[in-house]
Amino acid sequence: MDLRHLRYFVAVAEEENIGRAAARLHISQPPLTRQIQQLEEELGVTLFIRTPRGMELTQAGELFLAEARNIRALVEQATERTQRAGQGKLGRLDVGIFGSAILDAIPKLLLAFRNRYPDVKVVLHTMTKAEQIEALRQRRITVGFNRMLAPLDDIGVRQVSTEGLLVAVQADHPLAHQPVVRFAELAAHPMILFPTGARPSFIDKVIGWATESGFQPRISQEVGDAVTGVALVASGFGVCLVPDSATTLQFPGVVYRALSDTPPNFFVDLSCIYRKDDQSPLLAAFMEAVDAFRKGDRKR
Repeated sequence: MDLRHLRYFVAVAEEENIGRAAARLHISQPPLTRQIQQLEEELGVTLFIRTPRGMELTQAGELFLAEARNIRALVEQATERTQRAGQGKLGRLDVGIFGSAILDAIPKLLLAFRNRYPDVKVVLHTMTKAEQIEALRQRRITVGFNRMLAPLDDIGVRQVSTEGLLVAVQADHPLAHQPVVRFAELAAHPMILFPTGARPSFIDKVIGWATESGFQPRISQEVGDAVTGVALVASGFGVCLVPDSATTLQFPGVVYRALSDTPPNFFVDLSCIYRKDDQSPLLAAFMEAVDAFRKGDRKR
């Protein structure tokens, strides 16, 4: 039995007439009659009673009609789901995330993608830069998010957004009383830097900016992420440079101040990373969402 048999059977059952069913199927009557006979022989039952008025279903035929309709519905559903998967509209997207970007840009981007493709299941994995690269190569994730990734032959990079920087200070710190802080003033205060782990990282950027401005930062702590950095600011360990997105962290006793006299390129990029050899429609759909998000971010 094949799907054609089911299609022919359903047409005859619904039309209750071989002639009308043949016209509906765009075939002649004799082949259709033979197909119905072959189906009955294969099943070993009589599906229709032939009458002068047409074709009437037997009890077995009534049962088979219900099953045939169920089978056709399942096939149509499977066809549609397969087509949607081939268009990147269905499936599972495993995403590597990290750090301060999860406070702003990444959730907004993932929400925009989910609204565009509601049938794609998005699964998040917290991973360091090195762990994301390894997971991409092992095909355990489809995309990751990171900053300052050194060029790799097999890993593609697509910019998501660019963030400015502020300084987080204790509310009773001398710098907190200034509406704007000169970058060079940070030389006189202990600094908390992040993230620890694979280098180069944001730590190296901060040290480089300080060097350009004529001082070496007094590093009090190196920590894993912006959340820990701001928590230590609240505890009085020092000041901390953070991206705009980190200002959503409202720790008691911590304020954020703008900076002036900053070095060139005083910002950080957030990028989406992926395997260059990944040709899946799902990745292509996500990259379209990344590009749309970046364009929207530039307009704000």
